[in-house]
Amino acid sequence: MNGSEIQFKTIDLEDQDLIRSFYQKLNSRSCDDCFSNLYLWKHMEPMEYALVDDVLILKSRFEHFSFRFPIGPREKILPALELCLKLSEEKKVPFRIRLITREQFELCEQLNPGRFLFTEERDAWDYVYEREKLEKLSGRRYHGQKNHVNKFMRDYPDWSIEPITQENLDDCFQMGMVWRRQNDCDQLYEKRIEMCVALNALRLFRELHLTGALLRVNGNCVAYTVGEKLNEDTFVVHIEKALAEVNGAYPMINREFVHMAMGDFTYVNREDDTGDPGLRQAKESYHPAMMVEKGSLTLI
Repeated sequence: MNGSEIQFKTIDLEDQDLIRSFYQKLNSRSCDDCFSNLYLWKHMEPMEYALVDDVLILKSRFEHFSFRFPIGPREKILPALELCLKLSEEKKVPFRIRLITREQFELCEQLNPGRFLFTEERDAWDYVYEREKLEKLSGRRYHGQKNHVNKFMRDYPDWSIEPITQENLDDCFQMGMVWRRQNDCDQLYEKRIEMCVALNALRLFRELHLTGALLRVNGNCVAYTVGEKLNEDTFVVHIEKALAEVNGAYPMINREFVHMAMGDFTYVNREDDTGDPGLRQAKESYHPAMMVEKGSLTLI
């Protein structure tokens, strides 16, 4: 088959069950191997998909497009890669697979040794934590986070936590709009995109089968968070927003969401740091159990 013969389709909500079925078989701990992220970020990186001989091929819609790692039976991965190479050649663009994990690259290397190059993209690495440690915050390593949580409970004795439902979604929306104003999202492009994704996660909360929690102080929503099952042992947190003036709201909702929603999981993926120094420092301070190392796959 020539690359030009592949029929790609824009990803819509109606494709959710199909694409999720492939991700379940992949059993990846990468937050990018997840339908919700694929769909919620589609305005930033529009994606298309095609099914070729039981393999899911994902391609960006940009003129100088790239691919994601093909998902399917091991014996069919190399033929799928060859199709991606052909399509790149026909379009006269360099072959590239983005956001591939190191394990996925190692599979490509086993299938065709010495042909591909893996280039690390540190800003895209995911932070994966042991759920029990995020919940208990025990020991000297978590002394700072535990102090923030304890101070929050002293300062706001009437705090409460509750799961996000259709009845309280609007409270999260209203808090999100306050966060948007406070963080100059209308003037800063990256912040605007980030907030659009956060609000769309609420708008599509039920359709995407998401789980969430909101934190209240004096009855008002001061933080909310959203995530979902990523694989059999890992939960992924997609969104976490809190009002800056409520000291300790971030570590508080972090801990309480773990306690509320993640009891059946061993690990928690809190996604990447996008290269932001402050965010990197905050995520490293929680001492990840592992990093999901990602990068780009190209030809040598």
